[in-house]
Amino acid sequence: MADELDGMTTFVAVAETQGFRAAGERLGVSHSAVSQALRRLEERLGVALVRRTTRSVHLTEAGKRLYGSLRPALDEVRAAVAALGELGEQPRGTIRVHTSSAAQMMIGESLLTGFVAEHPHVQLDLVVSDAPVDIVAEGFDAGIQLGEVIDKDMIAVPVTGDLRLAVVGAPSYFARHRKPEHPRELVEHDCLNWHPTADAPPYRWEFSEEGRVFTVAVRARVLSTDSGLNRRLAIAGLGVTLAYERNVRDAIQRGELVRVLEQYCGPFPGYYLYYPQRRHASRALRALIEHLRKWRKAARSQS
Repeated sequence: MADELDGMTTFVAVAETQGFRAAGERLGVSHSAVSQALRRLEERLGVALVRRTTRSVHLTEAGKRLYGSLRPALDEVRAAVAALGELGEQPRGTIRVHTSSAAQMMIGESLLTGFVAEHPHVQLDLVVSDAPVDIVAEGFDAGIQLGEVIDKDMIAVPVTGDLRLAVVGAPSYFARHRKPEHPRELVEHDCLNWHPTADAPPYRWEFSEEGRVFTVAVRARVLSTDSGLNRRLAIAGLGVTLAYERNVRDAIQRGELVRVLEQYCGPFPGYYLYYPQRRHASRALRALIEHLRKWRKAARSQS
């Protein structure tokens, strides 16, 4: 029975990641271990569950039917196991959290180190990625994301306050180029732009004017998945970039960067920790939420 349950868990991971290697990374096992577990499950059931090609994995009709039954069943098992942890005196178990690189950089390490030190029986599985994710389908307990993109059926807990963006460039760059007076003039500048993944389109820079939000498709001198690299290139005088205000505040104060178009960069909802309201929040997740609230209160008192 244990081997069969292991095979079903492996099958769900393959179905959701659409690949053996990605499923192995999620489960913490090798590519070959995933393949062997799935093959044994197919042999026991007597049906093929997936169609394998050199580049992708797709579910067969039998696989689709099995996945449709297994996914909610595994969620119930997971909730039952989490509920057992409620019986102990201290929070325990594993919390899987998905966060973007920008959010991880913004909260820093103080939140995470404090929580881990305070709860020795809780394991934090933190996945940092800018790729879009469905935290329910991918088996995460919670995620950290901008408030404006979180689904309405999620419970959201503030991590940061409102945020603002800043358009910045080095003094050496603006010595060679006239400063833009309106965001639409950015098309005449060398811009250092960002996209979340290699196959995602470039970010359209967002601004507001008289209560109306609009975007500008800038000409990218450099297009990167690393916003920190863009800031360093801006300091080097290569072009202008768009960054979170708090991430460039020190560089502006040191005179390494100059801010422009400030009147067009209004505040917007910041980052939230979110989780499904229809799923029971484990004691460990509730402990993380409580720690987050204390951490945010302390951070506000110091600012």
